[in-house]
Amino acid sequence: MSKKKLLMKLLKGIETGDPEAAAVVNEDRYIQHNPRTGEGSPGLAELFARLAKTNPRVTFVRVFEDGDFAFAHNEYDFSGLEVAFEVFRFEDGKAVEHWDNIQMRQPPNPSGRTMLDGETAITDRDKTEANRELAEGFAKQVLVGKRLDLLQTYVADNLIQHDAEIADGIAALRTALDAGKNGAPWIEHQQVHRVLAEGNFALCMIEGQRNGLHSGLYDLFRMADGKIVEHWNTVSPIAPRSEWKNENGKF
Repeated sequence: MSKKKLLMKLLKGIETGDPEAAAVVNEDRYIQHNPRTGEGSPGLAELFARLAKTNPRVTFVRVFEDGDFAFAHNEYDFSGLEVAFEVFRFEDGKAVEHWDNIQMRQPPNPSGRTMLDGETAITDRDKTEANRELAEGFAKQVLVGKRLDLLQTYVADNLIQHDAEIADGIAALRTALDAGKNGAPWIEHQQVHRVLAEGNFALCMIEGQRNGLHSGLYDLFRMADGKIVEHWNTVSPIAPRSEWKNENGKF
């Protein structure tokens, strides 16, 4: 079974209660990076049991595979709509490590786009590594390095934007990245932890701040003709260390 299908089987188990879903996890080696979920398979079992009481719905919008990793862009309904990026690492056909970044679904942005609509087709698989490099360069140089003078090197002028607070186009992105609040940046990207890619899509797992809150900033980019042409994201505040249920860290 492909890693994409394993990921979908595991997460669909939240909705269906299928006991076979848990078989996707290597119980002896599972490492959990959601700070609010307990360690290993016991933590996962407790989470699934709690979510099962909410009449959950799991909808897969985009699912990707990259080497030992599979990652997905999902909508959840756990007594309220949420948008999630889910990342799993696999060994020998079993999930052994998990990261996620989840945000309550927001209303359409100033351009009328939602957090989940837009292109879903995976193409240009022969350009996966070039697109990974493009996304990583943008994340490190422009987002973390604040080299806004390089925006046009990486981003198409007519960027399609799914951030809940930003309109389409490179000018709106520049304004957002340059915006401050109370003397501090509105969005501050501090460290790129991982970049996953398949074909024309790449996901950057970034740590930073948004509105002064320590947050996971996951950014999904679609590339075409050597430029970023579409962007989705989730922003998820990171719980204070005193509230963590495992010691593995968000990233």
